[in-house]
Amino acid sequence: MTDHHSERPGSSEKDLLRQVTDLEGKSATAARLFDIRRIIGGLFVLYGVIVTITGLTDDDAAIDKAQGININLWTGLGMLFLGLFFLAWLKLRPTAPAPPETSPEDEPAP
Repeated sequence: MTDHHSERPGSSEKDLLRQVTDLEGKSATAARLFDIRRIIGGLFVLYGVIVTITGLTDDDAAIDKAQGININLWTGLGMLFLGLFFLAWLKLRPTAPAPPETSPEDEPAP
């Protein structure tokens, strides 16, 4: 005997399993998309490029103000390399998908 209030007309267990699998795939994709390493890496690369360009276009007054060090250039390059590190880390060690959950019915009998 089946439980009729949990099933929709015309749906089967196979359809329900397919829908659950699709949702798990979408969830894993969303987790990879919003991985914190992607966000941090992207922001550091963006700001690193901006600050590096600022450092390349600094005049002598700005460099003299920082005791002869082109601080914008060095800070920008540091930010750029840090952002690239985060993005490389993301590429080399991607987020693993969550292991599939097993129900008591799927386990073998002792």
